[in-house]
Amino acid sequence: MLLIPAIDLKDGQCVRLVQGDMDQVTTFGEDPSAVARGWLDQGARRLHLVDLNGAFAGKPKNEQAIRKILKEVGGEIDVQLGGGIRDLDTIERYLDAGLRYVIIGTAAVKNPGFLQDACTAFGGHIIVGLDAKDGKVATDGWSKLTGHEVVDLARKFEDYGVESVIYTDIGRDGMLTGINVEATVRLAQALSIPIIASGGLSGMADIEALCSVEDEGIEGVICGRSIYTGALDFAAAQSRADELNG
Repeated sequence: MLLIPAIDLKDGQCVRLVQGDMDQVTTFGEDPSAVARGWLDQGARRLHLVDLNGAFAGKPKNEQAIRKILKEVGGEIDVQLGGGIRDLDTIERYLDAGLRYVIIGTAAVKNPGFLQDACTAFGGHIIVGLDAKDGKVATDGWSKLTGHEVVDLARKFEDYGVESVIYTDIGRDGMLTGINVEATVRLAQALSIPIIASGGLSGMADIEALCSVEDEGIEGVICGRSIYTGALDFAAAQSRADELNG
């Protein structure tokens, strides 16, 4: 079970939002590359970056900070990035800079042809991010709820050749109310590609619950507010996950 620290970027700084609200911001670091180095030093094996400004603008907005992170840790750890990635040139530019995985979210739902092209051009590097509430997919920084069922879309994207799916329960994200393990397992059981859980991680009990269902196809979990507030000790949690699942 991979515990994946999230570094959410807004105006070049490392922040956390509450339920995707750009007005409910807590800043956790003014130098994201130093934050990235800190998680690596604590035993992280992958990092999750989000260009928040980019997600809302529909184009990269924190590229300078992202490149700085990749320069700092890109050679030592896999880094994945989402937020505002809407064309193949952007994907190529980031992969050339040392990014391992590109996460396509809103664009995958609104323009499935783009996702299909990305999987064809950059096989093995494309992750799809599905954000949902009550089983329905949300887009545009969670501001719009669609009529699409998560499982149906995920199956379609699996056929395109995506590497894995990040599943976020947006009703829980940033709230420290616990991962929606049941919904995550349901999605994992419907697919043959790995699922990465996200949204609401609150403490060690969540890690243990996810480890107990890892065999269903859950590869990892994104750690956000819990590791920045100290609700979860990242190094101890990764150690515990390794102990439980070898």
